[in-house]
Amino acid sequence: MILWILLLLLILVVFGFGFTMQALWWVAAVLLVVWIAGFAMRGRGGGRGGGGSRRYGRSRR
Repeated sequence: MILWILLLLLILVVFGFGFTMQALWWVAAVLLVVWIAGFAMRGRGGGRGGGGSRRYGRSRR
């Protein structure tokens, strides 16, 4: 009887691990898309006026 319970618990753990890994693949894919979008937007905005360091230098004078 205990052997069957242990086998059932093992099956549940393996099933849960498989589900978690599938979910983590989707999370990783979404984060990759967000990272690429952020990288592309930062690349476009980086050429305007030199960024925050220039403004910070003016405010310290």
